[in-house]
Amino acid sequence: MAGTVPVGAESDHRIHGDLVMGVSLDPQQQQAYQDDGVLFPLKAVDASEASVACGHALDFLERQGPDARAVDSSQVHLFLPWAFDLVTDSRVLDAVEGVLGPNIIGWATTLFAKPPGDSSRVTWHQDGTYWGLDSTQVTTAWIALTVSDTANGCMRVVPGTQQLAIQPHRDTFANDNLLSRGQEIQVEVDEAEVVDLVLQPGEMSLHHVNLVHGSEPNTTDGWRVGFTVRYVRPDVRQLGEDLPLAVLARGRDDHGNYRLVERPAERPLDEAVEALREFNRDFLSRLMPTPE
Repeated sequence: MAGTVPVGAESDHRIHGDLVMGVSLDPQQQQAYQDDGVLFPLKAVDASEASVACGHALDFLERQGPDARAVDSSQVHLFLPWAFDLVTDSRVLDAVEGVLGPNIIGWATTLFAKPPGDSSRVTWHQDGTYWGLDSTQVTTAWIALTVSDTANGCMRVVPGTQQLAIQPHRDTFANDNLLSRGQEIQVEVDEAEVVDLVLQPGEMSLHHVNLVHGSEPNTTDGWRVGFTVRYVRPDVRQLGEDLPLAVLARGRDDHGNYRLVERPAERPLDEAVEALREFNRDFLSRLMPTPE
């Protein structure tokens, strides 16, 4: 299927956040998100806190080994307390509430890390293609634990494309693609319409589940580390799943679509990594790969 992805208005005063930490979105920001499907940069945590979390993330990745993929770090918040704490951080949730309302479920997480000089990229795709959710009342918080810029492969988006229906995708199985099957949208993306989501450590973006997005390789000598949290309203169901594990991040759950869990206990990192590996053998066999 050929064609150019249509784009919504993308003026900076509508796309960009205000960088005030722990403040709910104002009406202009809420409208920007509705129009563009993305809002950035928003201040999530202090840079020093991001640095500590990044240290935890890199320790985790080292224990996983060099052959681990991004999808192998799915649901890290169920096993690693520092990740759970990011999911439930009130400063992150203040912004998310402006998109989803006062009742918020932390449904899924993934750690996206590109080593220095890594040639891997993420092809253009829409998250809603894969996740099996029955609603678009979903938003992703992409929290930068390091600088994320054009040189090291920051996320790139096409504002306004969340208004599209899910477009055809194909599996490329390319070796340099961070997505496990190399999923790629089958429409032409006009580079002139692309916006780079440049973030400093501790900043985040919010993006809609159907927004077309991707990222390029890391050409620098440093790591690019991002932590993504997929938030949903409690009434959103994952089709085909029998009460998925999730976190009640804020408010209340009157629907019972998830088996709610508490903060994981502290344990040796090697034990947590092995427990996550075993969990994901089953989790990833049922859930389609989680794109960035």
